[in-house]
Amino acid sequence: MHISKFRVSDEATGRLRVLRQRAALTPNLLCRMAMAISLEMGKIGSATDTEDGQEFNAYTLFGADQPIYTTLLRWVETEDGEELDERELIRRLRAHIDRGLTAISARVKSPGDAARLLAGDILVR
Repeated sequence: MHISKFRVSDEATGRLRVLRQRAALTPNLLCRMAMAISLEMGKIGSATDTEDGQEFNAYTLFGADQPIYTTLLRWVETEDGEELDERELIRRLRAHIDRGLTAISARVKSPGDAARLLAGDILVR
């Protein structure tokens, strides 16, 4: 699966704006953190197709690690052996970023909180 560009939801864009100010981290890093946290939470299942927010260049977001992120996404989302097309996987990618940002925004109020989250001192569930 190769993604070139995609948009996140408007709600995710708002959370990114707030988290960027609170944590002093870029939206790209926040999205990677959010996706990792959400993947750890498990399968999203069916996702709504809301792409009315900020657009990301996938290479800027994932860099050379895009195959790792997409493989993890496919592994978590197709645990029952189901096959998902690329459009559905992108929907679920958006949903994972949104769910992860929701979890992060509840716990990160300062750059120190972001550092503790990255260090694993703050659990997000």
